[in-house]
Amino acid sequence: MSRQELKRKGFTIIEVVLVLAIAALIFLMVFIAFPALQRNQRDTARKQELSKVISAVTSYQSAKRGASPVASKASEFAGFLDATVDGSGNIVLTTTTLKYIAKQTSGTGGATPDTIVLAPQTGCNQTGDGFAAPKSSRQMAAMTQMENGDAYVCQAS
Repeated sequence: MSRQELKRKGFTIIEVVLVLAIAALIFLMVFIAFPALQRNQRDTARKQELSKVISAVTSYQSAKRGASPVASKASEFAGFLDATVDGSGNIVLTTTTLKYIAKQTSGTGGATPDTIVLAPQTGCNQTGDGFAAPKSSRQMAAMTQMENGDAYVCQAS
C-alpha cells in the first residue's frame, strides 16, 4: 500500500475532536434538562396530593354532617386520605406531610415543598397563591409550595 492509501483510511484529529465535542454537548443538555424534568414531576405529584386533600375534606364533611376535619381527629381524617399519622399528629402522604394550621386570611401559612398546610374557615385569594377570607364558615383551604419557581398553590373546598 502506498502512503496516500494509508492516510485516507483513518480519521483526522479534527474529526475526532469534533465528534467528541458534539457528544459532550448532547450529554450536557441531557444533564441540564433531567433535574428540571424531575422537579416538574414532583410538582405534579404535589398538585395531585393537594387535590386529594380537598376531595377528602369534602368527603369528610359529607360523612360527618358538615363537620370539618380538625387536628385532634387527624387519624380519623387520615382514613379519608389512605394515609398515616406521625407522632406529631401530622398526616403523612406519599410525597408531602399534611399539617393543620389556624384560620388564615392572607399569606401562605408556612407551606413548603414538603408540606401541605390545611386551614379551617379559610379560602384562597383570586390568584390561587395565598390564603384569603372564606366564602362560607365550612370552607377549608390547603396550600403547598412548588419546587419550580417557588410558586404557591392554594385550593379551597
